[in-house]
Parts: sequence; structure tokens; C-alpha cells
Amino acid sequence: MSNEDITLTAGDAEATVQPGNGGRIGGLRVGGLELLRQGERFGCFPMVPWCGRIRDGRFMDGATVHQMPLNSPPHAIHGTVRDGAWRTARASRSEAVLTYDLVEPWPYPGRVTQVVALTEDSLTLTMSVETYGSSFPAQIGWHPWFRRNLGGTAAEDARLDFGPAWQEERGADHLPTGKRLDPLPGPWDDCFGMPGGVDVTLTWPGWLELKVTSPEEWVVVYDEQEAAVCVEPQTGPPDGLNTRPRLVTPLEPLEATTTWTWRRP
Repeated sequence: MSNEDITLTAGDAEATVQPGNGGRIGGLRVGGLELLRQGERFGCFPMVPWCGRIRDGRFMDGATVHQMPLNSPPHAIHGTVRDGAWRTARASRSEAVLTYDLVEPWPYPGRVTQVVALTEDSLTLTMSVETYGSSFPAQIGWHPWFRRNLGGTAAEDARLDFGPAWQEERGADHLPTGKRLDPLPGPWDDCFGMPGGVDVTLTWPGWLELKVTSPEEWVVVYDEQEAAVCVEPQTGPPDGLNTRPRLVTPLEPLEATTTWTWRRP
């Protein structure tokens, strides 16, 4: 199938899936109101095969050092798959399945599969990374850009509510130092630990409450920009290829999921 945009619908919810633009969710509209920041680099993009920054763009696999392009100098950021064109494996009215074969600069062959499923009150994203050859470390995550202010009759800024067990101390290089802190007040560009699973609520007062959940225990919250609030569930912290590698093997793919559930007051 082609990599043209796909529109999913369920009730008054509508999602735009963009296989040709990095496998991202280009838009999510509920009751006709767009929840995601618009633009080619925004929406919600998958972070694979790593999340956030890799220190100096380098990670080790055994004794081998691999260098990734420094697309956020002095680091490499957010993986490679958001820069490529995915293929649509199948699509129905409310679900799409996309695939992406890992290519250079990533040094290992593998396949990423993403399932996007829409219901009247939820969007579920499920991703897996498989290898048919060498094992390799990897991470999975999602980077949604939720609009801080929806405008019109919903013109009050979004409120963020979550109860993390800890916050990763952020060094001057924006990477975790390895020290855990009691959660500090925002604004944030920080990684938090939620051992019971990610559970973060965004509320646009008087209009909509949206809950981001995931069985994973790591979430990055980024709200330093006026236009958007980012809540990013992921399988490990920034620089996790070095500090907490998750191994993809021929027998055991890496899998993760996140669900956004919304309700009106």
C-alpha cells in the first residue's frame, strides 16, 4: 500500500495518520477541535530506536561504539524513524498498521511496526521493534505535541496533573546525571519515573480531560514552549541506550503501548 495520509474516524473523533511523514499522528480532532500542534515536525511522532538524547551521539553494544548523527548538537535526539517514510500494511475506518524497516545510520537491520487504533473516546498506539539478525539495544517512545491552548470557547490553558515517584536530575547537557530527585515544579524538560505505569492528565478547563497512560514507567514532560505541552511515554530514560539498554533479539522483540483517553466534563 502507499504511504499517503490516512484518516481514522470513530464517533466525533478523527485522527490523521501520516506514514510518509515519519509515521506520525498529524492530527487528533475531538468534536471538531484539534488537540495536537500542527506542522510538519509536530503532531505526535514515534521515537525509535531511541528516545530523547544520546550523549555525544554515541552508544556501545558490547565493545563496539556506534556514532549517530548529531542532529541536536552535541547529541543525537529522538531516533531515526521520524525522518523516514513508513508503509501502510493495512488500514480500516478506525485502525491503521504501519511498518518501517530500519536503515542507515542505524547500524542494525530490523523492522518497526506501529498500530494506531481509534475509538470514540481513546487513541491507542502500539509499537514493536523486531530483528531477524543481530540483537541490538533499542528504545520505543512517543512525542506528542498537545496544544496548550485550544482557542475559541476552550481558551484556557491546559493544566497538567501527575504524581511521579521521582524526577531524574538533569545535567547542564540536558541528560540525566543518574541521581533521582523528589519531583520539582515546572516548567520541565525532564524525565520522571512512574513505577506503576505512566499516568498523566491534561485538562483544558471546561472542555476536555485527556489522560495519557502506558505500562512503561518512564515519561518525559516538556512544557517550556508556549504553544504546546509534550507528555512522552517511553521504555527508558534519555541516553537509555547507554544507561538502561533494552535488548531486541530474534526471539524477543521490544514492544510498548500508550493510550490517550478523553472525556468531557
